[in-house]
Amino acid sequence: MLKEIISDRLSEIKLTIEKACLKVNRDPSEIRLLPVSKTFSAEHVRAIHALGYDCVGENKVLEAKSKYEELKQLSNLKWVLIGHLQRNKVKYVAQFISEFHALDRVELAYKLNSALEKENRVMPVFVQVNTSGESSKYGIQPHELEHFIEQCMPFTYIKIVGLMTLAIHSHVPTEVKQCFQLLKTLRDQISEKYPEIQRLSMGMSGDFELAIAEGATDIRIGQAIFGARSKPDSYYWPTE
Repeated sequence: MLKEIISDRLSEIKLTIEKACLKVNRDPSEIRLLPVSKTFSAEHVRAIHALGYDCVGENKVLEAKSKYEELKQLSNLKWVLIGHLQRNKVKYVAQFISEFHALDRVELAYKLNSALEKENRVMPVFVQVNTSGESSKYGIQPHELEHFIEQCMPFTYIKIVGLMTLAIHSHVPTEVKQCFQLLKTLRDQISEKYPEIQRLSMGMSGDFELAIAEGATDIRIGQAIFGARSKPDSYYWPTE
């Protein structure tokens, strides 16, 4: 039953992605849909995996670790950390996370690089940028981005492949679009010096159509796939 419900929702999302791409002359194959399973059970992850998705996003390391341990038999399942990472959780990330979307501090980059070196692993990462100017959001300030990336370049066990942002929570589409437009502009500027930085992780259940119109390559979809969460997002935000 759960698998069928999720399958129906995915069909609707895929159709919406196709329509959003058509409007701006983009190929839907350019868009990676990342199901975000935070707060949902391992059975939800098992269901999405059975439908052909081998990557899932999580916000909290220990929650991801618990599901990873429970679902180890799904050998091709990859875990993507999309939430703020506290320094004391880095060792776990280096052990089982495949990709990290919220790099925002040099000291974190250093610690993650060291932990990955011990595991002999190179990890693709996205730099989180605060495009809304809200103090409640994590992320590098836009004017600090190039210097931050320069500082991270000596860390050979992390590979910066893109930028990530959380748009302003607003019912005014132009305000949301401005966040996505800024991230794309920053990516275009940065990629002139660092051509390997191409991907744009932006757009969630409520705004992914706008994100696609502005160039998103990775959209992070949770509730539109799995249903409403029992607690608000703010409950799961770290306090560090």
